[in-house]
Order: sequence, then structure tokens, then C-alpha cells
Amino acid sequence: MDKRLTHEEIATMSFEEMIGTIRRERVSNYTAANTKAEYSLHYSWDGWTSRDVPFPKTLPSAIKNCVPLWNLDGLKFIRYDLDNGSLKCLFAVEPNISPVAFVRLVKGRLDHAFRKLGTPIKFSRKIGFRTLGDNTREVVNNYVMRQVGKSDYIDPRYITFLDNYTVECSEVDLKIPQALSHGRYWNNIHLVILAEDRNHPMTKESTFRVVRDACFKIADKHGHSIARLAVMPDHIHISLQANPRISPYKLGLSFLNNLSYVLKAGSCWSCEFYVGTFSEYRIDQIK
Repeated sequence: MDKRLTHEEIATMSFEEMIGTIRRERVSNYTAANTKAEYSLHYSWDGWTSRDVPFPKTLPSAIKNCVPLWNLDGLKFIRYDLDNGSLKCLFAVEPNISPVAFVRLVKGRLDHAFRKLGTPIKFSRKIGFRTLGDNTREVVNNYVMRQVGKSDYIDPRYITFLDNYTVECSEVDLKIPQALSHGRYWNNIHLVILAEDRNHPMTKESTFRVVRDACFKIADKHGHSIARLAVMPDHIHISLQANPRISPYKLGLSFLNNLSYVLKAGSCWSCEFYVGTFSEYRIDQIK
């Protein structure tokens, strides 16, 4: 911010005017060093043995031996269950772990533990991955779509204006998994981005339009599919099917940096963002 500006001048600036004061040539300002993710992330792994051979009786010991190693990996083990030959493991995870990396860590640690116990098994190449959370897909999507309605705006014309920047993409069905060569991924993420100073919201229609359109371009560039989007004056809500090769942390950074780029602004967004997982079921509904 220009040091010559007074507090009174800053207090009257709009989001667009603040952007004008921080424009510079380098715009990729959001990095692991200065950006924090608030998160609530739960991953579920479903694995099978090759040819449906039963899991050995050493399974509880194998799980127990893996837990401290998973903790080092950033995976907090919660519980497991055997269901019709499928081993289901539930974890709380750190945001820098992608679903593909998670699957590799769970399977690799288990494979090593069984071999050390003298009961080696061969895992099937197929796996099932699912994100879980405290809220369901329906709840999250409805929450995103209700952003304008739950705000305390009085002018009905402004409410109508904001409705133009709340988007429902009916062609994106979050119930359908992404199929990779080694399994199926239900990878649903709720992303929230905040303006750097929420007292200075977006005001110009051109800014709203740029941000809305850029969100879809960013998602397409990185292999994500947006299901719901709400661009509000001081924050953005997105529910999306995320690329399983990309961690939630990198997902958030990519939106922050690319949105800053299209606005030609260095740091108009907060260096904190939120990422959460959700599914068709609440986490407490999973056995």
C-alpha cells in the first residue's frame, strides 16, 4: 500500500481502487511460505486383495504398526472396517496431500506391514477413494447457492445483480466418480477465498465478471469441474470435483494466484483460505 495514503483515504477505497495501489509485475504472491489453509479434510480408502483372497488375521496388527508411520505422512488414522471383502480405512489428512498420494501411502504402508508380519498379501490394483465431511453434497451446494439470500442486502436491485454471479452447473454431477487407471475417485472440495480487506468489497460489474469467468478457466486449466460458484463482494464460494492428482493446498494456491493474475494485482486476496471435503454422506453416517 502506498505509504502516502492517509487512513481516511484508505477507508473510502473500493476493492478495485485497492487493486490499483498494489499492482506490480510479479503477481504470483501466494506461496507455501506466506499462505495458510484452514481445513477440514477426511479421506476414505477402500482396498481389496487380489482375487478376493481374505485378509489375514494379522490385519489388526498391521493397522496398528502403520498408524505411527501414517501420522508421519500427515494421515491421522480414525478407524477401519472389513465389509464384504473390502478393507475401508478413514483418515483426517493434512491439506498438502493429494488423493493419489494418499492412496499410495495407505497401500504402501499396509503392504510393508503385512510383509514384516510374515503374512504378505497381494492387493488388487483397483481402489476406491472418497472424500467425506460433516456436511453432504446437497448441504454444501445449497449453502453456496444461498450466499446472496442469506446476506443482509436491502436493495433488491443489488440482490438481482449478485444473482448473476451465482452459478449452478447442472452438467457437473458430484455423485459420479472420476475413473483413473487404478481406481475411482469421489473427490469433492468446498473452497472459500476471502478478499484481503473485507471492508473494501468489489463494486464494479466488470470485476465480478472477470472473477466469475476466471474461476471456470482456472478450474478447466487444472482439471477441476465446478458444480456451484458464488462470487460475493468480499469472498468466493466454490464446490467442485477436484483433480485427484492435486492436493487441496495446491488447489487453493492456484485459484489465489490465477485470480490475482487476471486482476493484475499482487495480493488482493487474503493469505488464508478454507478447503473442506464432503460427499453424499456425512462422516458420522459411515460405518
